[in-house]
Amino acid sequence: MDRGKIVAIITGAISIIIAVAYLILVALLDSRGQMIPAPIVEFIFSFY
Repeated sequence: MDRGKIVAIITGAISIIIAVAYLILVALLDSRGQMIPAPIVEFIFSFY
């Protein structure tokens, strides 16, 4: 194998690893449930 093919294989493998890690991260964050915003009333009074 010449050097170009080796670099292409390594780059492709790194790309696949990053893609799989991203999908796992998104799945974990999505499985935490619905995102509920903070109560606005407590947020307003925290500045006084």
